[in-house]
Amino acid sequence: MQEFIEFIVKKLVDNPDEVKVTQVDSEKTIILELQVKEGDLGKVIGKKGRTAKSIRTLLTAAAAKQGQKRAILEIIE
Repeated sequence: MQEFIEFIVKKLVDNPDEVKVTQVDSEKTIILELQVKEGDLGKVIGKKGRTAKSIRTLLTAAAAKQGQKRAILEIIE
């Protein structure tokens, strides 16, 4: 999951080398913390949050298809 999110986000931002995704596994949930450079935050969130929502939808679908736990994406600065 971590590599999947990194791949998508690196294509969206101006500073792909600054993209960091940390995966935290718990018993029932996978939490992915996405960190990008401050100037790229708007590109990841998108207009009215649509880009972030689309990324989260892809993540949820990929996790379900692989039969994994619930997946959550947190976008942080």
